[in-house]
Amino acid sequence: MLVIHPIIQFSAIVLALYVFSLGVQRFRLLHLGQKTTFRWKRHVLLGTIAMGAWLGGMLGGVTMVYSHWHGFLITGTHGKVALTIAPFIIFGLCSGLYMDRIKKKRKLLPIIHGLNNLIVLILALTQVVTGWRVYMQFVLGW
Repeated sequence: MLVIHPIIQFSAIVLALYVFSLGVQRFRLLHLGQKTTFRWKRHVLLGTIAMGAWLGGMLGGVTMVYSHWHGFLITGTHGKVALTIAPFIIFGLCSGLYMDRIKKKRKLLPIIHGLNNLIVLILALTQVVTGWRVYMQFVLGW
């Protein structure tokens, strides 16, 4: 049961790396003037899935920690970073869906959206390291 959370979260990170690579194409097109193809619908769909998986995984992680160890934030840095990252994920999801629903030429919101999501991705990658420590300490007891 405790292995489900890391599998979901790591899968979301791998998916988000691909979504980020799609977003880089948009950046190149908008800000660097390079001719490239931006797969808008794929970016939106997979980005929504990745961010939804992260949020669902966070909820699952909190639930599992509470049900197994009867506490909140006992995982230290791992739990605190998850709380820090949540508003960034929500902003990335909302700003992305807003741009998808109301299409028009923009320069500022896409760059803010991209920088926000780069921060999310970097923090998510740090969660791999802290999550490994949590798994070793709390699950395996090493």
